[in-house]
Amino acid sequence: MTNPSKKKVALVVGAGDFLGSAIARRFAREGFHIVATRRRGSLEPLAKDIESGGGSVTAIHTDARVEADVERLISSTEHDIGPIDVLVFNVGGNVRFSILETTARVYRKVWEMCAFAGFLNGREVAKRMVDRGRGTILFTGATASVRGADGFAAFAGGKHALRATAQSMARELGPRGIHVAHVVIDGPIDTKWTREVFPDWFEKRPEDGVMKPDELAECYWQLHVQPRSAWTFEMDVRTYVEPW
Repeated sequence: MTNPSKKKVALVVGAGDFLGSAIARRFAREGFHIVATRRRGSLEPLAKDIESGGGSVTAIHTDARVEADVERLISSTEHDIGPIDVLVFNVGGNVRFSILETTARVYRKVWEMCAFAGFLNGREVAKRMVDRGRGTILFTGATASVRGADGFAAFAGGKHALRATAQSMARELGPRGIHVAHVVIDGPIDTKWTREVFPDWFEKRPEDGVMKPDELAECYWQLHVQPRSAWTFEMDVRTYVEPW
């Protein structure tokens, strides 16, 4: 990988094929060295895409739910690459089960992915940012962050918890120079998964009635560059046809 010495670092935890990758590419265009992580799935297409555009990237497979892995990731990034200026926590966990069929294992796993992993990564990055008196921590939320729905008890429970953690972090860390924000993505993102699980959305909606990853990524960038006199904690994003 390219030597990222003296470059700003953006850590994208949950750099999936769609929104996570789009966020990584957006920050890479601004000169950030990207540390992109995911638990499984290939990171090679994203790395090639960033490098072909003249950017630099370090791609790492790691489990955001495991404390030792998170501590090692943050420590090695800070020591070997550079200080983390931005953390984007973009881990999902969206599953649908009737409450009657939601096992303890499913509920615990979704909570670990949505909430516990967000806490771990936010805490470890915040430890370094506090010493520097600056930094941005962005959490990806969902409709489930603010209201539950039929079949989404596990997902809503995890996302509600993540939102509460983000609120607490923002109130504690904001006065210390760290911008913590939570992005409520209220509606479908154009991904392979949503097209397979919710095909009716794409049949009934106009082309611009479904959110595009690259356009959502711009919201994350705008949160990062906000002046301290006008910080946003929560940005809720939806298309113009989304009922709310």
